[in-house]
Amino acid sequence: MVVPELRPWRAAGPRVKRFANAVRPRLTLALGTAKPQVARLVSTVRPLLADLPRPRTPSTLQYTAGAATAGLVLAAGVVTLAGPWDATGQRTAERDRAVALEHAGGADHGAAGAAGEPRPAPSAPPVLTGLGPATGPADTRQAPAKGATPLSDVLDPLLASTALGDTHTAVVVDAATGRRLYGTGADKGLTPASTTKLATAVAALNALGPDHRFTTRTAFTAAGGELVLVGGGDPTLTARADAGGWASLRTLATKTAAALRQRGVHKVTLAYDTSLYTGPALHPIGVNDNLAQVVALTADEGRTDDSASGPVVRVADPAKDAAQKFAGFLKAAGITTTAPGPAKATGHPETLATVASPPLSALVERMLTNSDNDIAEALARQTALASGQPASFGGGAKAIAAQLKRLGLPLAGTSFHDGSGLDRTDRLTADLLTAILVKAGTPDHPGLRPLLTGLPIAHFTGTLSARYADGAAGLVHAKTGTLTGVNTLAGTVVDRSGRLLTFAFLASGTKDPMAAQSALDKTATALATCACG
Repeated sequence: MVVPELRPWRAAGPRVKRFANAVRPRLTLALGTAKPQVARLVSTVRPLLADLPRPRTPSTLQYTAGAATAGLVLAAGVVTLAGPWDATGQRTAERDRAVALEHAGGADHGAAGAAGEPRPAPSAPPVLTGLGPATGPADTRQAPAKGATPLSDVLDPLLASTALGDTHTAVVVDAATGRRLYGTGADKGLTPASTTKLATAVAALNALGPDHRFTTRTAFTAAGGELVLVGGGDPTLTARADAGGWASLRTLATKTAAALRQRGVHKVTLAYDTSLYTGPALHPIGVNDNLAQVVALTADEGRTDDSASGPVVRVADPAKDAAQKFAGFLKAAGITTTAPGPAKATGHPETLATVASPPLSALVERMLTNSDNDIAEALARQTALASGQPASFGGGAKAIAAQLKRLGLPLAGTSFHDGSGLDRTDRLTADLLTAILVKAGTPDHPGLRPLLTGLPIAHFTGTLSARYADGAAGLVHAKTGTLTGVNTLAGTVVDRSGRLLTFAFLASGTKDPMAAQSALDKTATALATCACG
């Protein structure tokens, strides 16, 4: 079974292979010259690296990636030691597998080997630290050398590019210490575009928890012979034959049909219930290919083709469309239905069957990686329900702000109006965006970690898969944002001294979106290649 949140890596297979080829030589050199315990670790992994196919000629990407290898290793260590990736058990499964391999002779855990067999190599002590101020000999971070170029000298000229329009703000923070390293217009609110999803993600995770799942169910009233398909607000519910690990409308129909046959029922009146959400379903931007109407029952985001992300024409009534597909699946399972219509009453006490979404952690990762507006607006409403607010655009906006306040995040200069960032009246600050990223990496909030693991990876996944071909590929992890005249980027990067940095760049009044995007990418790349003071 493919874990849904790992799908972008499968799709990026060739690029991952190229990146592995590029960093192998410098990874071996960088680690081999480190502390003795790291050298012992290298002696274990070097044979594995040797098995990988080597590139015939060096490339710019090889040297760029190799120069930042130590930082990349630190970034991986930060996430590894800070807690699980998600609630699906992926991190636990990998850890269990590693233990099994170690017991098979990969490391010394006190068990003697069979007679005549060489003793396994001893386990290396921890050499990477998690987030939080690190001290003592285990701290592998390097302070910038005395006389290092000031960060402002590097960033100021890049951010002054005319491609970034008439207004820009920027903040860079050391994720381990929380110390601001650079700031301009830090608390000035600008239109954030899709970087709003970082706020939506952290609010939903804080309100609901990473293990929370959304349930779609069927309910049956025997007296009236009415079967009701009840929407639970799962934005990833799918009607496709290959559910890909998401909740399946076909599975729900199969389970429902089996339950009805057990009752001797073969014909029902079909209705659907979308009462979980309130307020207008249509976003203030109107009908738009970037977002379906926001209702509690939808299949495949109301898409009219086989796509799973990106803009596409949506069905006019997502709930009715899902119910019609459900009726077809019931018919195939031997249950005849009437044409589905809206349910006239709520409650539906007798549940026949249910299907549940993957955990919220997986939905957050998919939302951030693909910049999925449909998931974002659904999570805003679910956050509203968990916060005692109406499940509407306005209620979601209030709930997001309330959850951020509970987390102690800076809200000065901010204003929320939706969960996706499609509303141009949204206002976020670079200060808030970097603070969200730092908070997601702290040991005190392991449930927020999917916000970091879901960030698109430069040149490899999601909305960054076609960017950074000649820059910090694999090293910049960031959420993108684009509207007409607006370009934003916020995420994490490791600099040459090994510091994990969080950054946020917001630009308004841009004229050429591609030029602005390139300017932001160059600025993030400069962070990756700098060991600035």
